[in-house]
Amino acid sequence: MDLSSLFRPVMENALLLERVGVTLVCGVLSYMIIKHIWSFVRVEKEPIRVLVTGAAGQIGYALVPMIARGVMLGPDQPVILHLLDIQTVAENLIGVQMELIDAAFPLLKGVIATTNFVEACKGVDIAIMVGGFRRKEGMERKEVLSRNVSIYKAQALALEEHASENCKVLVIANPANTNALILKDFAQSIPKKNITCLTRLDHNRALAQIAERLDVDVSDVKNVIVWGNHSSTQYPDVNHASVTTVNGEKSVRQLVTDDYWLSTEFIAKVQQRGAAIIKARKLSSALSAASAACDHMHDWILGTPKGTWVSMGVCSDGSYGIEPGLIYSFPVTCQNGEWSIVRGLKIDEFSREKMDETAKELAEEKQLAHACLRIEDEFL
Repeated sequence: MDLSSLFRPVMENALLLERVGVTLVCGVLSYMIIKHIWSFVRVEKEPIRVLVTGAAGQIGYALVPMIARGVMLGPDQPVILHLLDIQTVAENLIGVQMELIDAAFPLLKGVIATTNFVEACKGVDIAIMVGGFRRKEGMERKEVLSRNVSIYKAQALALEEHASENCKVLVIANPANTNALILKDFAQSIPKKNITCLTRLDHNRALAQIAERLDVDVSDVKNVIVWGNHSSTQYPDVNHASVTTVNGEKSVRQLVTDDYWLSTEFIAKVQQRGAAIIKARKLSSALSAASAACDHMHDWILGTPKGTWVSMGVCSDGSYGIEPGLIYSFPVTCQNGEWSIVRGLKIDEFSREKMDETAKELAEEKQLAHACLRIEDEFL
């Protein structure tokens, strides 16, 4: 028998396997080389246009460099800032624009500074509404609300006509919830889910108070909730909050072991924190408000971490028995640029009372705002 003919098929198969192996190795090496080369190729995103009203004020001045540095939208997202303020501070606004240019932020691709709201709104993808009429000594709350209703009606109409069709709006100026409500009512082409107000500052304050009480890192505390209005009736709720410890996650109530403090002093501290800051520095919160605004938009657009929720003032859909249409602070999670209210949380009697109290105040503000609008229409 010819032994070579016997082993020929084996040798041919071995040669085939060798060729396949060489091909696979070459393929893997090629992929790794291409991937390595591609890692050095920077594909720059299109700039996002961000409007900041009241940009020459304290909060605006603290906020715009955070946006330009990538704190709000991420370290690889270019931005074009649209800065708006009133005519009386036009020179200050130009100064802010000059400083932003001088800072040479790599992500900042342009700065528009104007006192014209139509010009400011053109093509914006995000609107941060910091500007509004502040309450002065001796003024009635109704008068303050009336002034802001007029401002936010005009701004809503400009945003509706000139902003991008999917523009995301964050209202900071107080009364934030009701100002957002007016925007929602008059900028009807902007999706209702895209109009929000800032309660993240209150949320962050609640996290910080718990962290300070327990002497833990604030990053280890999660899932507090701020329900309702950004006012002294807001309800900071820790019933579902937890803390990461060396022994795993523990509930805040389990670790604090003082229900009385959680139901009284803790709530009051968060509710009155803004007033305490004004008393201490003779000026309202600016840095913390700007940071909270960045947190709000960052999580809304880029998403919340798995298992974590945040507080946002959003349009109620009737969840937890809250009147539909009110701009009310709920616990939300965010994914793919959309927020969703956290469902199915157990609400005890104490919480129910607090949630209803702040909802009642918002309903009263809504009625007052609509009354102001009717009076305004009568004079036109």
